[in-house]
Amino acid sequence: MTETRGAEVTGKTRGTGPRGEHDREGFIALVAGTAESLVRNEGLRALGMRRLAAAIGYAPNSIYNAVGDLDQVVLRVNARTLARLHAVLEAVIDPDRAARDNALALADAYLVFVAADPRVWSLLFEHLAAPDQPFPDWYAAALAEPVGLVDTALAPLIADPDERRRAVAALWAALHGLASLSTSRKLAVLTPDPPRDLARLLVGRFLG
Repeated sequence: MTETRGAEVTGKTRGTGPRGEHDREGFIALVAGTAESLVRNEGLRALGMRRLAAAIGYAPNSIYNAVGDLDQVVLRVNARTLARLHAVLEAVIDPDRAARDNALALADAYLVFVAADPRVWSLLFEHLAAPDQPFPDWYAAALAEPVGLVDTALAPLIADPDERRRAVAALWAALHGLASLSTSRKLAVLTPDPPRDLARLLVGRFLG
């Protein structure tokens, strides 16, 4: 059976599986990439430790030892999603453009990003970890990158740092709701307007 082929991957040890050898970071990347593919193709319900182990050809214990439990696997997938989101958002910011136009461009890019990969994006919000489990430092850093980018983009429009932090959270939550309704095809129940138009209306009215 494939699940018995994998050696445990801990520290800097190497394990041999059907896809070759992996150091710890390479193994984590393999696990996260495979988990991401399962969610993208079949949704959150397809993601389980045994299913994931079978897909990569390693024993479940190898995943537990190198990555952690399923919550940690999900965080690894989400960190990849946040890194891709950061790259997409960063690419649309033009330092020579008005701050308000950059904010609108960010909203446009966010909706396009979500629409292109809705199942993987939804994992950021659908999977609930234990409430007393703190985020690892590496995940907090991954989350801070796109949030910090939006914060910087809004700085010319909202000078107070605390107010700006709340504004970023409010706008993100509002765009998340809009994107969720759009990707689930429930937005049409409320309005025939395209989600891009509504997002621009939301951001434009919010920023004044």
